[in-house]
Amino acid sequence: MENIEIEIEIDKAVHRKLAVDCFNGTWTLMEKADLSREEIDTMISMAHASRYHWEIAGDATNLARGDWQISRVYCILKRPEPAEYHATRCLQICIENKLSDFDLAIAFEAKARAGSVAGNLGDRDHNLILGRETAAKIMDLAERKQALADLNSVP
Repeated sequence: MENIEIEIEIDKAVHRKLAVDCFNGTWTLMEKADLSREEIDTMISMAHASRYHWEIAGDATNLARGDWQISRVYCILKRPEPAEYHATRCLQICIENKLSDFDLAIAFEAKARAGSVAGNLGDRDHNLILGRETAAKIMDLAERKQALADLNSVP
């Protein structure tokens, strides 16, 4: 029997909508106190799906924020290795693409949070300092407050 490959093309607008919907759905689950096993699986899958769809329809900012969210999901689940991997990817994307001070500050927040989950308090503290220094440079007041709130929430 011959294998037939079917190629499905999805418009970039559809990828963008899926990325946003998955990001928002992940966020909703991240805020829930007691997650079932199925909700945990869904949260992980949606975070990765959002990042995937941004690869097709987004820009460097979307990619960095996707990795930031994935790292945060793994921090919630107390899984330091994938949290660190995605925090590092977030920071790399920010640096390589010269993203905004807001994105750089939340990348440092992701690194600090992953360090905290891993029990690496030196790494946590170092990234908190870098994050706060970067957040101080954010011109938009709402973004600065958000970045500082995220940094201050690192355990």
